Amino acid sequence: MLHVRLSRRDPEGHKGHFGQVGVVGGCAHVSSLMIGAPALAALGALRAGCGLVRIASPMPIANECLTLVPSAMAIPLACDGTGSLIPHESVASVDALSQWASALVIGPGMGRSEGVTAISLRGIQQDHCPVIVDADALNALAEVPDLAREVRGKVIFTPHPGEFARLAKGLGIAPITHDSASRQSGAEALAQRLGIIVVLKGAGTVVTDGQNTWTCGHSVPTLAIPGSGDVLAGVIAGLIAQHRGPRTSLLDLVCIAVEAHAVAGETWAQCHHASGGMLASELAGLIPRTLEELREE
Repeated sequence: MLHVRLSRRDPEGHKGHFGQVGVVGGCAHVSSLMIGAPALAALGALRAGCGLVRIASPMPIANECLTLVPSAMAIPLACDGTGSLIPHESVASVDALSQWASALVIGPGMGRSEGVTAISLRGIQQDHCPVIVDADALNALAEVPDLAREVRGKVIFTPHPGEFARLAKGLGIAPITHDSASRQSGAEALAQRLGIIVVLKGAGTVVTDGQNTWTCGHSVPTLAIPGSGDVLAGVIAGLIAQHRGPRTSLLDLVCIAVEAHAVAGETWAQCHHASGGMLASELAGLIPRTLEELREE
């Protein structure tokens, strides 16, 4: 049972009061175009109620991302002739974004490249704002030697079991099984090793900072869809951007995001009398309703 609650939304607030989220993602490489993932993360942040979102994506696809989420703004990242990110120029753009943002998401749909590794490293090294590290950024960091030395700010990793396995192998953490106790101990070990918050996704998602652990009581098969994790990363960022402060801890906000995400999946299943077939955009559309149910009276 989740006992923490969100504060009420300020009835006199404007978009400048509700935080700013930066999303770094997408891939424009000639062999693999990916546009939807960063757009879904941005949509998750907006549906969580944040005031402003900027999507930093490779220059060839920056405008296309906005066709999916016209409420966001675009920051084009410099690429070479093949569509691969140019590391030093892209990192400079992400540095500027992190100084603007209240929370940052790095990784959705980025693919694999030297530029992705450089951006992912800079994300966990900066301390301007909390960063949610997801998807391809996790895969890039799994290959970084002595990763614990690189973490300097407030960092949240959101791995699914496959991404967790790659991170655990590089850090010498024992593999996990599907057993809930194994999942919890593995997530706690990763959080302790890196000094971060870990969201180990799956049936009974585990959220931990290594000392305090909460397991989501929902197992929702409708969430087993493309883009579900992207939406969750955006919701986490959106809540942190709005509510981080002395009243609500970073860990509490991550737990609320995971709960709202799961309940949104359950709500869709109940409304459609189905256990599958939900679209990630539909999931995002239910987030405002489920978050409202998690606010203070």
